Amino acid sequence: MDLTEIRNPEFLKEMSVSDLTLLAFDIRQFLIKSISKTGGHLASNLGVVELTIAMHVVFDSPRDKLFFDVGHQSYTHKILTGRAKEFSTLRQFHGLSGFQKRRESEHDVWEAGHSSTALSAALGMAVARDLRGEDYCIVPLIGDGAMGSGESLEALNQIGSEQRNMVIIFNDNNMSISTNVGALTRGFARLRSATAYNNLKTTMKESLIRTDFGKVMYHGMKNVKDAFKDSVIDRGIFGEFNLEYLGPVDGHNLRDLIRVLHVAREHDGPVVVHVITQKGRGYPLCEKDLKGSWHGVGPFNKDTGKPIHEIPPGFKSWSALVADTVTELADKDERVVAITPAMMFGSALDHFFAKYPERSFDCGIAEEHTMTFAASLALCGMRPFVSVYSSFLQRAYDQINHDVCRMDLPVLIGIDRAGLVGSDGETHHGVFDISILRPIPNLILAQPRNGQEARNMIFTAMHQNHPFALRYPRGEVNVEALTEMKLIPLKWEAVYAPKNPKAAVISYGPDVETIAQKMQVNEMPVLVIDARFFKPLDGECLKHIADLKVPVFLYETDMKAGGLSSAVLEYCCDNGISLPLHRYGIGDEYIQHGSAALLKKEAGFDLSVLYDDILKAVL
Repeated sequence: MDLTEIRNPEFLKEMSVSDLTLLAFDIRQFLIKSISKTGGHLASNLGVVELTIAMHVVFDSPRDKLFFDVGHQSYTHKILTGRAKEFSTLRQFHGLSGFQKRRESEHDVWEAGHSSTALSAALGMAVARDLRGEDYCIVPLIGDGAMGSGESLEALNQIGSEQRNMVIIFNDNNMSISTNVGALTRGFARLRSATAYNNLKTTMKESLIRTDFGKVMYHGMKNVKDAFKDSVIDRGIFGEFNLEYLGPVDGHNLRDLIRVLHVAREHDGPVVVHVITQKGRGYPLCEKDLKGSWHGVGPFNKDTGKPIHEIPPGFKSWSALVADTVTELADKDERVVAITPAMMFGSALDHFFAKYPERSFDCGIAEEHTMTFAASLALCGMRPFVSVYSSFLQRAYDQINHDVCRMDLPVLIGIDRAGLVGSDGETHHGVFDISILRPIPNLILAQPRNGQEARNMIFTAMHQNHPFALRYPRGEVNVEALTEMKLIPLKWEAVYAPKNPKAAVISYGPDVETIAQKMQVNEMPVLVIDARFFKPLDGECLKHIADLKVPVFLYETDMKAGGLSSAVLEYCCDNGISLPLHRYGIGDEYIQHGSAALLKKEAGFDLSVLYDDILKAVL
């Protein structure tokens, strides 16, 4: 079937199960071929092909509200709603988003790039529907990794109380990005063993709800049915939340999926449909992956599975450099522990976990708990390192503020994927953490410009007694000339300092070295400052720059509001310093997906703009 000819999902309702099965095969081949060229979330989408088809067969989108937690599972949904012809632009600049996007289609009714929002959103839709006297189905699909998150459990608590009509599809593959952890995971495994009972219940309900008399009989039998269930199997977490439960059902058997979803559609009140799927289904390299390597991928050779763009010799990912440095410190200090909220492989902590399993903790998708857990460890004399992506860090703001910083505890927070991250777009750009964290007392906030400075900052963080947050970007860093770690002062550093400068540039991160090299090669009379500590701010350095009486260019690749330039302006205002400051950075807007270079250019602050302005100032 030519998938690019699909305009809407209505055609599915006229297809036989055998034809739908062939369609699922075609969609998988299309996804593998297309994502191998553009990159994207492969394994998660291969796992929900039949499930998404069945959802569109049984429900009527966009009247019925179908959405996905997280939205990166929505590729088949995009194909079935008429967007296959745009897949060559997936996650590209001004192209198709890798998540659901309301501006793309009327079939996209919710947007999320972060886990665990679907159940709260579903309840909000259900309440609004009922208050407006409307009649449609609400169908969130949520994975087992997201189900254990705090927000999901909070939502389940109210859903069980409100008893509004909705069909919650529980996609169970024992994976989030990598293998799931925790007691809830073991509870879900027990639910999988209840197949015989639940098949009987589904068949009974399917038969009885066909007539009005049957519906009365079914509801009259509910107390007997529940008592029987309590006597033969564990009610499971969903029963404890007062939710009806159907399943488990094979998530790759279209006949069974369609059957159970028809039953769920007619249910009065909230019902959970437990679906067992295989992440990476149909692509052997994905099926065997337990590390999450195929969760989100760049372009790759679909025949060999090898990435098109490999890390060059002498380089590592920033994540690996930081994780390896922490591991090196742990070799000498048994107080060092590593913690991650479900990102062990993404944060390159797998080596630490393998080497020191008793000092390694994966908390699952639970950033709030993760931070308070780390605070308590620090309070008891340990030296915790918490690795978390910048875009996920904001979910733990209260715990960083209230538990870590207020008690002034020496937790090292590794803020991975800081800055513009590219193709994942506005939900994943790590551009808010400086603005969020900078006002919090006791916190040291820093970003290194190279690998050696990163090692020195980690060493410094582990040898002082305050909260320390270290930002580092996505991408690679040169590790060829690394030396022993040493303590560094909480001061800025002049990277290029010509005599009698006619201008000054203040920046941070890898851009500092790029700017300094440009100025040095061209023998430009421009002082280049590495503002490696956002907090504490280096007031002495600022006063020195102000005394030069030259134009000052502050280049940041994060939000200007609350960022480094805001900090500089605040300091100058409070200390009566006059500084002719030119600011570059992200304004009051969300930045779309695309390469970082194109995004900076469109937003008007790529380095070429900075260089042109410097030339005008010094010539």
